[in-house]
Amino acid sequence: MQHLEKLKPLALFVLRISLGIIFIFHGYPKLFGDPARAMASFTKMGFPTYFAYISGVLEVFGGTLLILGLFTRVTSLLLAIEMGIALARVHLPQAGIFRVAGYELPLLLGAASLALAATGAGLISIDHFTFETARKAPRKSKHKD
Repeated sequence: MQHLEKLKPLALFVLRISLGIIFIFHGYPKLFGDPARAMASFTKMGFPTYFAYISGVLEVFGGTLLILGLFTRVTSLLLAIEMGIALARVHLPQAGIFRVAGYELPLLLGAASLALAATGAGLISIDHFTFETARKAPRKSKHKD
């Protein structure tokens, strides 16, 4: 199992890139596609129209941050919350709990985002060079012996 542990940085990198691409793909039309269509679909689902923009910004810029590996924990948590809301308010009520095909994508995206929020970006990320290294650096003692 030690051999698989060595793949952890690569696996987190692939997970981040994959999630980022999917979120950008789904968020881009909300911001730069037909805004009237996006707002109408959000209204039909019971959300205010401006939620289309909030969702689009979160998905496009959040996906970009995931790809870069920057602010990964916070971004992933926000995306997991968004997917949880989408599941609870839209996909599960429409599909029903037993028709998994109706909610499999938001379920998977939410679970993967939550996993990234819990584990962090990994070694192949900007987070590792900025936040993680500073956090793991030994603190200097204030006491002189």
